[in-house]
Amino acid sequence: MHHFIYATIGGSLLGISAIMMMALNGRIAGISGILSGSITQKGSERWWRVLFTAGIIIGAALPPLLSADFVVPEPEATLPLVLIGGLLVGLGTGIGSGCTTGHGICGIARLSKRSLVATCTFMAAAFLTVYLLRHTVGA
Repeated sequence: MHHFIYATIGGSLLGISAIMMMALNGRIAGISGILSGSITQKGSERWWRVLFTAGIIIGAALPPLLSADFVVPEPEATLPLVLIGGLLVGLGTGIGSGCTTGHGICGIARLSKRSLVATCTFMAAAFLTVYLLRHTVGA
């Protein structure tokens, strides 16, 4: 199966989960908030967050298990660059009061101006970062 098909299925499931989270739970499916709450919250508030996070991990493991033809993509970046990027993304979610999922999918769907600005900002930063890394640093 082509990678585009997997991406389409994954994106559709992400959209469906965001709709279900809002409809059934009255909550935004922002991954950074769910993940941090799975550590800081107590009781049933923690339990659904742990299950949601586990579902993301299990979902990422499914494609290679479901298809013998699936090839796990190899990252082009070095491990230090991936770690630095991950830390910067974590810092950005704290500063921006949410992650790409919360702002880009859920916030824009709710017509939030704040989420639209946040999404445009992180997309512009991503484009600039890729450009600089590819054309100046050569990473």
